Amino acid sequence: MTFASKITITRILMVPVFAWLALAYGHSVDSGTPDESLRWWALGVFVTAACSDGVDGWVARHFNQMSEFGAFIDPIADKALLLTGVVTLSLVDWGAPGWRLPLWFAAIVVLRDCIIIGGIRILWNHRRKVRFAPHWTGKATTVAQMFALGWVMLRVVDIPPTWPCVVAGSFTLWSTVEYIRHGLRVLRGQAAESVPP
Repeated sequence: MTFASKITITRILMVPVFAWLALAYGHSVDSGTPDESLRWWALGVFVTAACSDGVDGWVARHFNQMSEFGAFIDPIADKALLLTGVVTLSLVDWGAPGWRLPLWFAAIVVLRDCIIIGGIRILWNHRRKVRFAPHWTGKATTVAQMFALGWVMLRVVDIPPTWPCVVAGSFTLWSTVEYIRHGLRVLRGQAAESVPP
């Protein structure tokens, strides 16, 4: 196993640590005695895990450690971190009552990834070789979702998280439609066989 892949696996191991810290902080808020150290630890673990995504890619490229295992496990690690963050921060308040990601936003994010996974399965069933390559709307979606997560965790601006979630949710729906359209073209043999990571 390459060093780059070990970094990726470390990112996966950070996911449950973040979830535990985030939920523990949320429960401390609910109890009326918020433990701010838990919030900062959760934020630190999340940021470290997110930054490791760039690090493992850089290591893999610059030290010739590209591998099939790395290409397979890296998007899984990314999705695990992002989905855990979205779901966790929609379950507990991180400040004033209601300071969390709306449940409708979490549902849209989870539904999008379920549709993509289902689409990949359909393409495999029809003997289409799936090459993982993100569309620009997918990249914009990831950035917007991370921004919404940061909005909740940092609490810098006193504007409800609903508003960044509206923007992120719009990109999420847009990218879902784009991937469905592309998947249908691939299925009909009218496009290159690529889907998002």
